[in-house]
Amino acid sequence: MSAVRTVDVQLGERSYPIYIGEDLLQQAGTYLDNHRISKQSPILIVTDEHVADPYFAIVEQSLTASGFTVVTAIVGAGEQSKSMSVFEEVMTKAIQGGLDRKSTVIALGGGVVGDLAGFVAGSYMRGIRFIQMPTSVLAHDSSVGGKVAINHRLAKNMIGVFHQPEFVLYDLTTLQTLPKREVYAGLAEMVKHGLIWDKEFAYWCLEHADELKSVDMTAMGYGLEKGCSIKAIVVSRDERENDLRAILNLGHTIGHAIEAVAGYGEIIHGEAISIGMVGSALIGEQLGGEPGLVDTTRHMLTALGLPTVLPQRLDVDQIMEAMMHDKKFQEGSMTFVVPKSIGVVEINHNVDYDLVRRVVEQLKEEV
Repeated sequence: MSAVRTVDVQLGERSYPIYIGEDLLQQAGTYLDNHRISKQSPILIVTDEHVADPYFAIVEQSLTASGFTVVTAIVGAGEQSKSMSVFEEVMTKAIQGGLDRKSTVIALGGGVVGDLAGFVAGSYMRGIRFIQMPTSVLAHDSSVGGKVAINHRLAKNMIGVFHQPEFVLYDLTTLQTLPKREVYAGLAEMVKHGLIWDKEFAYWCLEHADELKSVDMTAMGYGLEKGCSIKAIVVSRDERENDLRAILNLGHTIGHAIEAVAGYGEIIHGEAISIGMVGSALIGEQLGGEPGLVDTTRHMLTALGLPTVLPQRLDVDQIMEAMMHDKKFQEGSMTFVVPKSIGVVEINHNVDYDLVRRVVEQLKEEV
């Protein structure tokens, strides 16, 4: 068994660790004990139908052996569960299960479960404790930083709060059972951290693409630790996205619109963000960024098994309309995280609408 890697998110009284290692779910009860999670109040585990077997039983057994009382909410797999109706169902489970102000919610799953469970924890009795136990590559991004939300039919992540976890328990062993498509999609957020902050790490992802795609434990452990470390630095400097933290949204303005238009789940999050990052690179080049920025970005993403071209069936007008509902659309101007070079980005609050439309059209062109 490899050593446990620990990354600290520095937020004063709300600081917390991210534990990354193999076979950590079997030790869940010990980690909760170490963080002084109450045994007098029920714990709600939120998971989805794909993760529940086999991982729910492992966590439940560890917790009950340590003296915790467990309440369960199993939701459908996929982005559709980030909805008001499913949120209400989970809240009902919490109420019926007798959760109180000293209870804790555990998110056992990928980004969807983390967002949903986090929003439940942030809303229940105006906020109770919360633990992230991510089981996907993609969730290394969403499980860190405390942004939790559900979707509205018109826009992704429009209903949410900032609610930091007590800690993140990242069991790398769970990644070995992921479908390849889910692994590749998660790598979009990993390389994103290099593209916004660390040129050397972006090229490391390219050089180790085959190992990452095959879920080599050494490569994946390092990549996730590095990605979490970069996000931890950014979040520690700007917890509530007043300025710097917005750089984490590279590719997300176009990506979220693609998800909404395609129908949540048809194009999964990491795939949409990959296409969106190519769009951002196109904008970057046209606004004076480093020559070759688009080609290098495409090369990195393609090597990681990710799409870089917008499907022809998606309507450009609908994508532009979806962007109008994005939280980053303000006062008639479009805000984009614009790459200047690999590892360097800037936040541009006044990107021309017509330029964005031309870029979205360009994204349909086969390279």
